[in-house]
Amino acid sequence: MPEVNTDHLDEQQVQLLAEMCILIDENDNRIGADTKKNCHLNENIDKGLLHRAFSVFLFNTENKLLLQQRSNAKITFPDCFTNTCCSHPLSHPLELEENDAIGVRRAAQRRLKAELGIPMEQVPPEEISYLTRIHYKAKSDGIWGEHEIDYILFVQKDVTLNPDPNEIQSYCYVTQKELKQLLDKASKNEVKITPWFKLIAETFLFKWWDNLSNLNKFVDHEKIHRM
Repeated sequence: MPEVNTDHLDEQQVQLLAEMCILIDENDNRIGADTKKNCHLNENIDKGLLHRAFSVFLFNTENKLLLQQRSNAKITFPDCFTNTCCSHPLSHPLELEENDAIGVRRAAQRRLKAELGIPMEQVPPEEISYLTRIHYKAKSDGIWGEHEIDYILFVQKDVTLNPDPNEIQSYCYVTQKELKQLLDKASKNEVKITPWFKLIAETFLFKWWDNLSNLNKFVDHEKIHRM
């Protein structure tokens, strides 16, 4: 594996690079584990290294979507606006369990607490809906990038927020109209958004958003959308 100097990077974020992500093949079959660092180096991604991830879309009872702006300490896609929470299940027994994506949903509960300070009892895994998966690849800069099969998770609930500033520099609830305005700004390079959020917003998000009370018809656990 390539050696990369991380001395200039945020200390707290560098510590997280030691976490063990779940390695998968292109059909989301588990084939091993590797560090978050190795999973996010473009040099390895270019050789096909692929890991499991998730993206949470949390809506309040007014049907507004919670967005976050990633902190400038983040190693990949700093300062970018994105959906509520994006991270990885880790290679340990509770989050490796695949039945009904329970391991991924437990990971989402963990990261909603870590990033946004949402008490774990407010977002139990059984209240997190797993819709479908997307497979995408994107470079953050010359060294770091993403190559993931991303589980799309929806939650609708009013929650308590206490974000970690090392993870998140700002957050807001938006209407569909406000999100469209943000996407328009991003298209003019006035703000930055993450590539996975852009892909999801341009394809599925508004259709799902219109059907928050009837998401079952969009559940597809067979297909992996290649984007």
